[in-house]
Formats: sequence, structure tokens, C-alpha cells
Amino acid sequence: MADTDPAELERRIERTRAELAKTVDAIADRVSPKNVARRTVAKAETSARQFLVSVGDRMGDVVGVTPRPVKPGDEPQGLWAEEEPSLAPVLIGVGAVLAVTAVVMLWRRRRR
Repeated sequence: MADTDPAELERRIERTRAELAKTVDAIADRVSPKNVARRTVAKAETSARQFLVSVGDRMGDVVGVTPRPVKPGDEPQGLWAEEEPSLAPVLIGVGAVLAVTAVVMLWRRRRR
């Protein structure tokens, strides 16, 4: 009958309430539209970067050019100087196709 001590029961109830409040707050934070959108955008950006890197690698293989790492301070004039002249238009075309595809997907999603 040690469990019938009113002070102990009140402490347990308060501890349970505090744990439940933390759990509810964590769930609310996880499903809030702002946080869901933020996670979705971050995931989409990561996927797009990985896709572009793989496309660049594949295009380099097709054209026969080895990829050269680009640093943030590099001048854009010299980026394509050593490579085949047809590589830049191909990459621009791939980027345009990706942009159009993204716009069409967003447009369809809005229509639903």
C-alpha cells in the first residue's frame, strides 16, 4: 500500500504530465507545416545537387572530359577553356529541361 501515498501519486502525475507535454510538443513541432516544408526543401536541394553531379559526371564521360573541381573563387571565364566547346550547351540544355520539369510538377501539384 505504499503506492497510495497522496504526495507520491501527485509527483507521478506531474511527471507523467510533463513527459506527455514534451511528447505532444515534439509531435507538433515535427508535423508543423513550416518545418515539414523546410525539411522537404532541404531534401529536394540535396537530391537535385546529387542529380546534377551525376549528370555532370556522365556528360563528362560521354564527351570524354574529366571533371575538374571548381572552387567558389574561380573565375567563370576559364571554366570551359580546356574542355570541348559542345559541353556547355549540353549542360545548359539539361538545366533547362530540369527547370521546365520542376515547373510542370509544381503546376500539376497546385492543380490538385
